[in-house]
Amino acid sequence: MIDILLSLFKVFFPLSFLTVGGGQSIIPAIHHQSVEVYHWINNSQFLDLFALSRLIPGPKSLLITLIGWQAAGMAGALVASFAIFVPAATLVYFLARLWARYEHTLLIKSIEQGLIPVAAGMILAATGTILNASEGGLWAWGVAIVSTVALLYTRVSPFLLLGLGAALFLIVRP
Repeated sequence: MIDILLSLFKVFFPLSFLTVGGGQSIIPAIHHQSVEVYHWINNSQFLDLFALSRLIPGPKSLLITLIGWQAAGMAGALVASFAIFVPAATLVYFLARLWARYEHTLLIKSIEQGLIPVAAGMILAATGTILNASEGGLWAWGVAIVSTVALLYTRVSPFLLLGLGAALFLIVRP
């Protein structure tokens, strides 16, 4: 049990520093460590916990708390939560004043502009991880691409797209 708790801390503590812009950026690393390296959960459980973490109120990094719970019960949930939330919160606490003081400088503006494509790439990688974990194959990728294009170029409701995607999977994957 202690080994699992130490592993949870060892995995999620460094990932915490990448969640400052949002937990979605570390989804590929969470999946890799939780499913492929440590086998705390399987693909199906990962998708279930991911969906649950999106439904409940709070930060989207609650996925880590749920993984900790699956790996080692309440102690695992507490250790994983501490490891993912405390380092990032501490970093933000100390950097907030410094960032605000120099927010109009060329250096800070350059950093912000440089991080935009990095964040976009990490979100795209997270999307790929979820699509691969879902084992929906080309159908999942096709629905995702068509939905993305529809959302970019029309005013169609995302809920309609979710419903159509679900209906399509009910038809093609009985």
